[in-house]
Amino acid sequence: MPTLTIDEKTLEVPAGVTVLQACELAGVEIPRFCYHDRLKIAGNCRMCLVDLEKAPKPIASCAMPAAEGMVIHTNNDRVQKARRGAMEFLLINHPLDCPICDQGGECDLQDQAMAYGMDKSRYHEEKRAVSEKDMGPLIQTVMTRCIHCTRCVRFAEDIAGVPALGAVGRGESMEITTLGKPVASELSGNIIDLCPVGALTSKPYAFHARPWELDKTESIDVLDAVGSNIRIDVRGSEVVRILPRLHEDINEEWIGDKARHACDGLKYQRLDRPYIRQQGNLKEASWDQALRATADRFAQPQTVAAVGGPLADLESVFVLKTLLDAAGVTRYDGAGGGVFPRDVRSRYIMNTTIAGLESVDALLLVGTNPRWEAPLINARIRKRYLQNGLPVGVVGDAVDLTYPYHDLGNTPDALRTLAKGSGDFGAILKKAQRPALILGASVLARPDGEALYAYAADLAEQMGMIAPDFNGFNVLHHAVGTVASLDLGFVAQGGQQALFDAVRTGSITTLYLYGADDVPTDVLEKAFVIYQGHHGDKAAHYADIILPGAAYTEKQALYVNTEGRIQEALPAVTPPHLAKEDWKIFRALADHIAGVSLGYRTLDDVRSAMVQVYPFLSLRDQCPAPSWTRFPQSPKTLEKDPLVSPVTNFYQTDPISRASKTMAECTRVFVHGAQNPDDKKAVA
Repeated sequence: MPTLTIDEKTLEVPAGVTVLQACELAGVEIPRFCYHDRLKIAGNCRMCLVDLEKAPKPIASCAMPAAEGMVIHTNNDRVQKARRGAMEFLLINHPLDCPICDQGGECDLQDQAMAYGMDKSRYHEEKRAVSEKDMGPLIQTVMTRCIHCTRCVRFAEDIAGVPALGAVGRGESMEITTLGKPVASELSGNIIDLCPVGALTSKPYAFHARPWELDKTESIDVLDAVGSNIRIDVRGSEVVRILPRLHEDINEEWIGDKARHACDGLKYQRLDRPYIRQQGNLKEASWDQALRATADRFAQPQTVAAVGGPLADLESVFVLKTLLDAAGVTRYDGAGGGVFPRDVRSRYIMNTTIAGLESVDALLLVGTNPRWEAPLINARIRKRYLQNGLPVGVVGDAVDLTYPYHDLGNTPDALRTLAKGSGDFGAILKKAQRPALILGASVLARPDGEALYAYAADLAEQMGMIAPDFNGFNVLHHAVGTVASLDLGFVAQGGQQALFDAVRTGSITTLYLYGADDVPTDVLEKAFVIYQGHHGDKAAHYADIILPGAAYTEKQALYVNTEGRIQEALPAVTPPHLAKEDWKIFRALADHIAGVSLGYRTLDDVRSAMVQVYPFLSLRDQCPAPSWTRFPQSPKTLEKDPLVSPVTNFYQTDPISRASKTMAECTRVFVHGAQNPDDKKAVA
């Protein structure tokens, strides 16, 4: 470990760090534009210059390895002059449009020009102008502001794995461009955060608000099962943007484009008051009328079934299950169509953990497309591939995952072949020290789901994926409500398909849908539908009673991600008009059903009762310790149907994103391939 002297302070630093990192360890701030600790070093901006004794000129601290005996000065006259010069060069062509720039108030260039620059410029020549670039419906460009830090280029190539950005020209003619193509990545919005100037800003957020006008709330994204940490920015009563929060074990400092930009869907198609269908039409009703009409359907509990949706929170599922049990309803499910073994929690969660994927040395993906189902998990896999050339095998769709992989076919027979240790990838799994497997949750919804699960579990045991301190068997869910339902036992014998078949045969006549929209049309047409949710989505059109609930930005609630990690979301705004938090609706409904009273009056009451029944739910932001028991043998009749991912359109997977105009535009451009608003052929 080298020992350095920085500003007359001697310290020992880890081997391999740069001078800039050593200065940060010494508590010294070093300005920078191009350097980012998660990207490759470029050394473009020269703002990080420091004075190294015996060096002929100031050095770029971001690119200089720290060495034994270095004596560094970070704030002497020589360094200050060098930084002023670097800033002066960066501002030669930068336009003076801070008053109309969306980056204003959050701009690194503004901050560092004030701290390290001069109060005047010696340049009077005309500034250059650069034409705007079409980077798609999410990224607004004003490329005249670009200082060529290349952060966006490095993020697209290294993190996102989509080399869509690059530089053309040299010197003053250099430009960052996509050559006229949109940035087709599920993580593209992160380059907006990375841009240190106003060259790349959010197109949906353009000219909406200034940073100092916003109320900021720390919360959790629920539009997939990753549980990314986010910050919700509100102006007045409107959610205007969502930004990532740092969480090293989940999303690092990135979020997906859906989590970032689908928030405009919170404004549209909202259910904000109760409705009852009368003479074929939905009529507005009071809460008392709607709850009484709903309670009447519970007079025959054997004819009632409930289905939970993808955005269900932990407390609401618990209160709903408690209500149904007390009312005598025995048929309910929130597992999203899959039939999961629940004897051990490790059977249905991501045991390796998201951060733990960086320690595996071989990975098998079965029936999942992580790029669309969980783009931040896919980014972790790519990160591991770049670190050590992680070998990845895929049983399923042949899609672009942003890293090379062994295509093992898309039929279940591939698992049988791997179990025998046959093939090149079978040999790789055998030799690996920490192999892992990710099983897509949709596999469990297949008719042969039990057999496929058994094959995957057997393979994990045979290939050494299970160890005392490591569990390489993982299930990747694509909905945040699934693990909560499995944890609480909100599952049906035979899964949702058994419930739907019971509706078709007439033994179930009432369906209580808690945010569940992916229900077959013939089932919705045959049953009396009670829909509780926050958007007028698919199932709401068939509803006979509508109970308006609250979206995730409007309630305090716990959510369980695919790792089994419990995190708390906080309300940023209030529910619209007469809408209520979901657990309160269930509590009020219980008061209208004869012989049922839950007794909960506060959210703390609900959580206390929940923890008494399920003590492990008291843990916050922790993953369960690795555990495993031998998987019981079961029939292993496999079908020949190919394994496919349930997500065919990343941008519209839930009621919020389906209501979003921004996500509709992304679907038009990235899914249907339309390049401009006049191109209607691709949409048709």
